[in-house]
Amino acid sequence: MENRIPRYTLDGVRDAEVTVHPFATEDELGLTLTRFRRGESDDVVLLIHGLTSSSDMFVMPEITNLVTFLHGNGFEDVWALDFRMSNHFPYDMETRRHTLDDIALYDHPAALRELRRFVGARRIHVIAHCLGSVSFQMSLFGRAVGDITSLVANSVGLVLRVHPWARLKLALGPNLLEYATGLPYLDPRFVDAPPLTRRWLLARVISYFHPECRSPACHMQSFMWGSGRPAMYRHGNLRPQTHAHERLADLNGACDLHYLRHIQKMVKAGQAVVADRREPRHAALPRHYLSEYVNGPDDVPTPVLHLTGDHNDVFTDSNVVCHDVLSDKAPGRHELQIIPGYGHIDPLIGKNAHVDVFPLILDFLKRHSGEGH
Repeated sequence: MENRIPRYTLDGVRDAEVTVHPFATEDELGLTLTRFRRGESDDVVLLIHGLTSSSDMFVMPEITNLVTFLHGNGFEDVWALDFRMSNHFPYDMETRRHTLDDIALYDHPAALRELRRFVGARRIHVIAHCLGSVSFQMSLFGRAVGDITSLVANSVGLVLRVHPWARLKLALGPNLLEYATGLPYLDPRFVDAPPLTRRWLLARVISYFHPECRSPACHMQSFMWGSGRPAMYRHGNLRPQTHAHERLADLNGACDLHYLRHIQKMVKAGQAVVADRREPRHAALPRHYLSEYVNGPDDVPTPVLHLTGDHNDVFTDSNVVCHDVLSDKAPGRHELQIIPGYGHIDPLIGKNAHVDVFPLILDFLKRHSGEGH
């Protein structure tokens, strides 16, 4: 199908000054922040994507996107981070063996330092999705970043729970794929590979087991993440332009399999943990995030809105459980919103998200902003 929406387009944000701010991490990766500024604001919002996606998910022109919604409701200085998981960069298709610990220790602190250069001491609110949410909370509760006014965490956070089929894929998939097929990553575009190659054959086999739609990119994403037909969203929540083959592959690209090994350890532990206790570079991070936070000093004052669809077939009830655990430690600080009829990513990219979901986010932000004081 013809790709009718340009890749990496910023056409979804109108009437705003758009500037790109490149910066480097301490482990020498180049990343970017994109600023969408429509006016002066005492409250700044930072948007963080998940694995295989990018800042594009927040500026989609086919919907009332999150940046546009925030601009129209009093938050006129919005930034979007593209960190090492972003499909804007080649890192997910390189054999780098990165983990979420690298992101927590290097990407988010560097991004906040760059952001503070421009916004100073203004209030910063973060809206984070999927493994962007996990890694940012690792950075926040691991004390690698601080002074965050509020956090909206979509789908998952410091608790990672998945369906049994997804647990089996996490346990066996990375090694089987890397050592049996020689593929260090998965890509929704595998169906476009030359016929009879390993990538093409894998895509064809996966599509055979996914008769729910005609988009091979959708099928591959369901194989990559969660357990369902489809797994990442409800079909009816997306616009046809979003569900188009090339568009889905643009929004959610290739996935480095080594990240899945870290996720598997977290699922097994029932909480965010370091990937390798013996890695000296990550010694400053907690070994077990919830255990050390719950039993340690209560010095992370940031309120968290745990957001999830009630059909989350990627991380199931992870945010429900995380909210319960954190609320036991700090009663009344954190909040939970379960969105009826939504899945994993459609709360942020759905055609009606600006009606069903974004107002809930806006209410939380306003209660923790200048308007709430």
